[in-house]
Amino acid sequence: MNPVLPVLLSRRSVRTYQDRPVEDEVKQEVLRATLRAPTAGNWMLYSIIDVTRQAAKDTLAVTCDKQPFIARAPWVLLFLADYQRLYDYFHLCGVPEWCERNGRTLARPEEADLLLACCDALIAAQTAVVAAESLGLGSCYIGDIMENDEAHRLLFDLPPYAFPICLLCFGYPTEQQKQRAQPPRFGPEYIVFDDHYQRHDADTLTRMYAEREADFARGRRPEGIDNLGQAMYARKFDAEFSREARRSVKAMLERWMKGQD
Repeated sequence: MNPVLPVLLSRRSVRTYQDRPVEDEVKQEVLRATLRAPTAGNWMLYSIIDVTRQAAKDTLAVTCDKQPFIARAPWVLLFLADYQRLYDYFHLCGVPEWCERNGRTLARPEEADLLLACCDALIAAQTAVVAAESLGLGSCYIGDIMENDEAHRLLFDLPPYAFPICLLCFGYPTEQQKQRAQPPRFGPEYIVFDDHYQRHDADTLTRMYAEREADFARGRRPEGIDNLGQAMYARKFDAEFSREARRSVKAMLERWMKGQD
């Protein structure tokens, strides 16, 4: 029996946890696996903040799009795309002086470096999720950590080249959460392509969303909404929290590019 595939195939987001702390030895096992995650050039362009203060969790429950369960999560980890540590090491090693001696312009982290660090951080985060699931822990990703840049930067004392890319909540799931049905996923015919990108035509998109559109039609339709696409746009894509995330990420990108607090 393959022990990994059942863990991956049964995983679902868990937002309700038993009133039970995550044992220190379980945390250490999860982190030990996390730090073995694939990483670009073995540079480990990420950092992890273990959010232990209840006051900080309470704040995140508000600033991350008002999600109270964050405050009740037994274990919360913040994953940062982090070039600050490496860039500080470059300065420690005299790289600016080396560049001056050799007639080279000192490079600063830019957009490509941020994306690479985001990949590192997210790969590490998913490794933590899989390790946690294998030990009986449930988890939930919180992408809303990218909102409210100013508050989060102050809350965690983040330097210019540390970019909060995701928050993870962990805890032992309740029985109700264990029995909850998994949400559907699209089939490979819509997601996996051979050799080149395939842009879906109207008929393919209609088939792709048919089951979800039918579920939407059976429910209570919001006033002024004709179909699932309009509902998704209004509720998520152009919602207040999405607009705040766009504003916040622009502010973080500007700070990253300037390299200034």
